[in-house]
Amino acid sequence: MSADWVVVGKLLGAYGIKGWMKLYSHTQPMENIAEYSPLWINRGGSWQPISVERVQRHGKGLVIKVEGCDNREQIPAFTGCELAIKREQLPALQQNDYYWSELEGLTVKTLEGDCLGKISHLFETGSNDVIAVKGNADSIDRQERLIPYVWDDVVRAVDLQSGTMTVDWDKDF
Repeated sequence: MSADWVVVGKLLGAYGIKGWMKLYSHTQPMENIAEYSPLWINRGGSWQPISVERVQRHGKGLVIKVEGCDNREQIPAFTGCELAIKREQLPALQQNDYYWSELEGLTVKTLEGDCLGKISHLFETGSNDVIAVKGNADSIDRQERLIPYVWDDVVRAVDLQSGTMTVDWDKDF
């Protein structure tokens, strides 16, 4: 995927018979996906804008009604499709704040310069976010490491231009 796009959700399948679909949202809180306009859908390998009639909470998840999708028979053409926004649609962040999508793929190095691998994903825990770093051909080993994303204490620097994150982390963990 191009750096110009940020995936914010995925269409999961039918909800009812009138064209509504289940929606998985990557935004926090999940309802924020409805704040982005336009949303873009990846169908057939290209991004196309879609018009959203409505997004609403249903149980623990979300459902969405896309303009032009009016019955259950049309749902398979949408099922499994990712929804994205253009990166410029994201609100600006303060210094040393980053979107997870900006951190994924960065090379993680220790203060000593040892390469631990690349950030494959991030996830939340009760106390702090965690970066999952997968070892690769350039790293000291092929081990996967889970490193707390705690600014100043563990994460010392992020350089998006060079694609690196520097951490105060023992390479043997």
